[in-house]
Amino acid sequence: MKSLLLALFTGILLALGWPTYGFPGLLFFAFVPLLLAEFYLRSKKEKKTGTVFLLSYLAFFTWNIISTNWLYFSTPFGMWFAVLANSLLMSLVFLGYHFIAKRVNFIASSTFLITLWICFEKLHLNWEFSWPWLNLGNGFSSFTSWIQWYEYTGTFGGTLWVLLVNLSIFKFTLHYIQHKEKGIIYRGILKTFLLIFIPIGISLMIKNGYKIDTSDSLEAVILQPNIDPYNEKYNTNDRKIGELLVDLVEKKVSKNTGIVVAPETVFADGTRIQKFNSSDASFFSNKLTTEYPNLNFLGGISFIQWIKNKSNIQPQTNFYREGLWFNDYNSAFLINQKQNPQLYHKSKLVVGVENFPYQSTLKPLLGDIMIDLGGTVAMKTTQPNREVFQLNNSKKVAPIICYESVYGEYVTGYVKNDAHFLAIITNDAWWGDTQGHKQHLSYARLRAIETRRDIVRSANTGISAIINQKGDIEQSLGYEKRGSLKGTINLNKKQTFYVRFGDYIARVAQFLCLFIFLFAVVKNRKSL
Repeated sequence: MKSLLLALFTGILLALGWPTYGFPGLLFFAFVPLLLAEFYLRSKKEKKTGTVFLLSYLAFFTWNIISTNWLYFSTPFGMWFAVLANSLLMSLVFLGYHFIAKRVNFIASSTFLITLWICFEKLHLNWEFSWPWLNLGNGFSSFTSWIQWYEYTGTFGGTLWVLLVNLSIFKFTLHYIQHKEKGIIYRGILKTFLLIFIPIGISLMIKNGYKIDTSDSLEAVILQPNIDPYNEKYNTNDRKIGELLVDLVEKKVSKNTGIVVAPETVFADGTRIQKFNSSDASFFSNKLTTEYPNLNFLGGISFIQWIKNKSNIQPQTNFYREGLWFNDYNSAFLINQKQNPQLYHKSKLVVGVENFPYQSTLKPLLGDIMIDLGGTVAMKTTQPNREVFQLNNSKKVAPIICYESVYGEYVTGYVKNDAHFLAIITNDAWWGDTQGHKQHLSYARLRAIETRRDIVRSANTGISAIINQKGDIEQSLGYEKRGSLKGTINLNKKQTFYVRFGDYIARVAQFLCLFIFLFAVVKNRKSL
């Protein structure tokens, strides 16, 4: 019962430390109860592998279900799949730590836990079942004053920070339990204080010393049409949408406005990509840019491309009927009066809703179950490169579509392609008025710090916002509000350390994790 309560306590602390309702300081000791439960079981020198797995699963299931239950409003099956599968993966990571901890000393086992967890998070950023929502470094997204050094480390710096502090507390707790000396507590508290507050102090120094260059700026208007995606969006044609967007623009636009940003798939009729120039999206965008020649219009659109030649089929192409296939795109477009239309196709897809993970292996087993979770029966087609849009004044913007904004190193690809600011277009109404859209907005603040780029964020329904290079939200428009924002965004050409070197912490962790694992296996064989 004691171990059960300790595991449950870990799950509750992790959940209470999560944005946007929680306090991230709890993350610094959230793992300690579970680590203690594992240590007690390991000390009994009995085969307790199954018990360790069940306790860790309880802890991580509690965290997942409390922090991401909002997925239920979009897809009940998807929510349960994400919660159960992610809890399983986290439990396997902890079980790996248990396996190694029985064979090596505290420092080696602690290093293994840190590196293995980071490897797990890195996996979640790259494989086809990608779900990095609960990567530990995301936990500070509402407290950006603590993590300004993410411009050097990315979110893996936050993960490393959390796990180091937890293991430090765990170590001095064990020493106190074994020796009952008050001096251990004092030294442990001092060490913990330094581990937590030195990085926070460094962050505050960076924030106070960082000066945003205001010499190169752009006036932006961000639209939030607030269209219900369940009952209204796909029952409203693109012409009515275009009229609504023009009305929202004209309430805020001026002759100095450089860009208007509209949400993800705001034009949702399924425009044939070959006929984009004659579409309603093109018509209304050109209407605005003709009236305001300095204007660039960036928005989201749903494209379809019919294919009759079998040789043109791609891995993500969908079968329609014999002799006919189609590509389905979730795209961004930019229109101005100086250039041809520019297009970008979303390439980080929502699992089950927009892609079918490992289709060649799983489709024969599951049929269309994974593809039909979110009301779509088609896989989205992606593109390999991070396209940037060039404005009519030669400035460049990153068109980041919805879920893509959760991926730190992925977003640096736009900046490496010379994006001067970031535009996030999204549709967060699928989750209702829950933590889903709030967490999604909060994570965007991490991208601002990592890249030191201003962000304009247009949400159909959610929270539209302007975020500065320090991760501060300067303006926002709340959930279920129709309207627009106007503000000035500052442009930046410099590349941060993180933009240049990406997830180097994860790459080092992969090497150390493998080294410690091999060392433990070899050592165990020699002792037999």
